[in-house]
Amino acid sequence: MERKYAVLVVDMLNDFVTGALKCDRGLAIVPKTAELLKGCREKGIPVVFCNDAHLKGIDHELKLWGDHAIAGTRGAEVIPELELSDKDYVVPKRRYSGFFHTDLDLLLKELGVDTVVMTGLHAHMCVRHTSADAYQLGYDIVVPKDATDSFTEEDYNMGIRYLKEVYGAEITDVDSFLANL
Repeated sequence: MERKYAVLVVDMLNDFVTGALKCDRGLAIVPKTAELLKGCREKGIPVVFCNDAHLKGIDHELKLWGDHAIAGTRGAEVIPELELSDKDYVVPKRRYSGFFHTDLDLLLKELGVDTVVMTGLHAHMCVRHTSADAYQLGYDIVVPKDATDSFTEEDYNMGIRYLKEVYGAEITDVDSFLANL
């Protein structure tokens, strides 16, 4: 059976890449992530942005991380380098997981998706929690290791190892993934 993919882009937002929770390592994955999105869009693979859109003074995560990606602010917008397309989907989220109290699962089911390609920030946190829910909901998981990262190399390696060992994620890279479509 042929896989039906969707790319999930987690928190590649101004506040995570250059703003309030800036991650220098996040800058490093931008070119490969953009290459992945371009290749997938050309093949008709859906691209879904799972974006923090927090409510100021309300959302639980803000107690740990401070104000970031507040809904309606520039910090909550997708970085311009990824060129959000009018054919892409945007799923706002208020917690680590792109599935928690959102319509992401409904959208993926309606698109006929069985495999999610996880990209973005952070491999040990939001990518991990989104992958956890994807796994529990029956999706297969692919992680292009050069299109995700974390604050530190240790966090990144821990996250990637966890995704592979606990959720059976297929770890690849952007070039290999695109070459095998």
